[in-house]
Amino acid sequence: MENIEVSEKSVKFNFAEGEMLFVDKPLTWTSFDVVGKVRNSIKPLKLKVGHAGTLDPLATGLLIVCTGKLTKKIDSYQAEDKEYTGSITLGATTPSYDLETEIDETFPIDHITEQMVLDAAKSFEGDIQQFPPAHSAIKINGERVYEKARRGEEVEIKSRQVRINSFIIEKIEFPNVYFRISCSKGTYIRSLAYDFGKVLQSGSHLSSLRRTKSGNYSVENAWNLEQLIVEIKRHKEIIK
Repeated sequence: MENIEVSEKSVKFNFAEGEMLFVDKPLTWTSFDVVGKVRNSIKPLKLKVGHAGTLDPLATGLLIVCTGKLTKKIDSYQAEDKEYTGSITLGATTPSYDLETEIDETFPIDHITEQMVLDAAKSFEGDIQQFPPAHSAIKINGERVYEKARRGEEVEIKSRQVRINSFIIEKIEFPNVYFRISCSKGTYIRSLAYDFGKVLQSGSHLSSLRRTKSGNYSVENAWNLEQLIVEIKRHKEIIK
């Protein structure tokens, strides 16, 4: 097979040696959907493909996808701190702590002031204990917790320690609060949103979420997924 020099507008990939692909995950896609799309695009190469850090279906933003030998480094990429932007809606809770499920309870918010919101955000900074949502991808006895939750089964989840480096309120438009958060791996922003309402003696849920950074990598340098797939196919055509 003869290698042909790619044009200036093309990207050179070496999937076997390992590629780290930065993808801007689309809304409603699971992280596994993205991995599957990339894996199918590099066929017939039979290579490992994985991602570093799950994003929920209703979240968008930076997803690191690794191929070939670089999949061995996924754990180290996943261990990096993350940054997110998004919004919390006050006055209502959902079982999943986000918009994946319907509102199950409403609460008054008339007593909440802007200063209370700012103080509540500040109270979460540092090392905290949080409970992952029942609708999450963690495993108990080999089964994803969300699978149990969707069957209506009771799920006992242990709390875990995470670190909130910063919790910045960027805008308040009641009932919505817009934020930017920097945190350690394993932090559930949905749980943070749920607990945020409790601190304010109300209820709340996560209404939007976008991962903007993972370690030193930014979503500003990420591929649109469909554009990435087109580029991969173009690359395959050039070198065949």
